[in-house]
Amino acid sequence: MILLILTILVFLVILNTPISIAVAITSFIYLLIENVPLVIIPQQMFQIVNSFPFLAFPMFMLVGLLMNAGGTSSRIFDFAESLVGHLKGGLGHVNVLASLIFSGMSGSAIADAGGLGAIEIEAMRKRGYDSEFAVAITAASSTIGPIIPPSVPMIIYAMAFDASIGRLFLAGFIPGILMAIALMIMVFFYAKKRNYPKTAFPSMKKILKSFYKSFLALLTPVILLGGIFLGVFTPTEAAVVAVLWASFLGFVIYKELKFSHLAKIFLEVVIRIGVVLFLLATVGTFTWILTRENIPQLLLSFITSANITPPVFLLIANCVLLLMGMITTVTPSIILLAPIFFPIIEKLGIDPVHFGVIVVLNLMIGNLTPPVGPVLYVVSAMGGISFQRAFRYTFPFIIPLLLVLFLITYIPGIVLFLPNLLMK
Repeated sequence: MILLILTILVFLVILNTPISIAVAITSFIYLLIENVPLVIIPQQMFQIVNSFPFLAFPMFMLVGLLMNAGGTSSRIFDFAESLVGHLKGGLGHVNVLASLIFSGMSGSAIADAGGLGAIEIEAMRKRGYDSEFAVAITAASSTIGPIIPPSVPMIIYAMAFDASIGRLFLAGFIPGILMAIALMIMVFFYAKKRNYPKTAFPSMKKILKSFYKSFLALLTPVILLGGIFLGVFTPTEAAVVAVLWASFLGFVIYKELKFSHLAKIFLEVVIRIGVVLFLLATVGTFTWILTRENIPQLLLSFITSANITPPVFLLIANCVLLLMGMITTVTPSIILLAPIFFPIIEKLGIDPVHFGVIVVLNLMIGNLTPPVGPVLYVVSAMGGISFQRAFRYTFPFIIPLLLVLFLITYIPGIVLFLPNLLMK
């Protein structure tokens, strides 16, 4: 039965059916064939979305849009430019550094791409950079967002895999910085080959001036992470704090956010979260089907009998996760794969925090690739180029991200150093 269901699902995906619709149709067919009461569908749909941590989703989406409309994003970009704009391929490096900073505020790749993307792409075009290069580095650098805390996917993973959110947040710091360094090295060689411009070395006065203008914006990750690790508020509550802080900066400090902007911002959040929640709801029913068919237990038995070692399993998991990232967004993938992977990593003795960073990074890289590629789709639309052309130029930047993925997969100390140092 499960082979039939998976065949139908794959067939629908090949036909370019939206993944949420494909999963819903497949689940419905299974329930009809197995004569399971259809009431299980609304039950599972409600159960999967009725979760307190999911409140962080719309809040962090809202943060990105508020910061963009309120002038916070542009100030972060200007500060990053004052620091690294003088390097070869200047605005490419600025793009990466700005994403690294913004990731400590939004917790989402889509929020990063939507918040900074338009500013970065437009600035790079004005300075003589190709639209394709601007889109490629913007898409690639936005994957840092869910790795550096606070991270929405990390919150979802912690809930699904019963892992420590605090340890997961700490675990993302070093891999996120490695991703930024790897991308900046790639930008340097790319810019050298194409002879892209760089800005003059800034004076200390200019650096201090841009730092002063962006200081309150730069405090955002300090407030959020400090509050979380000091126990002042939970990661989910931190998303609400971020919304309040972004609103305060936009309305009171920078005075660029207007009440007339709010209707458009809220509508955008509703549209985005509606798509995600519908996908989550359909995945919830499909996950119930996998559990009912004992798929996790069957896979665990196979791995045990085949004497598959942790390194081999991690290689297999990387391939599966990359494939999942190509066809759907991050959160549904985590929810769908949790009942399958959780008993296996427990049996093999793989640290769930280490595995969590591997999961999120894999899915983010997958989100840069066809056929779905949600991050690349958003950025290519902003850059005004086709999805296919955007992928062709983004692919070289995926290579250094895969190298970082390999390092964190087989050198767990990179991921676990900070959690083990600061938390027991």
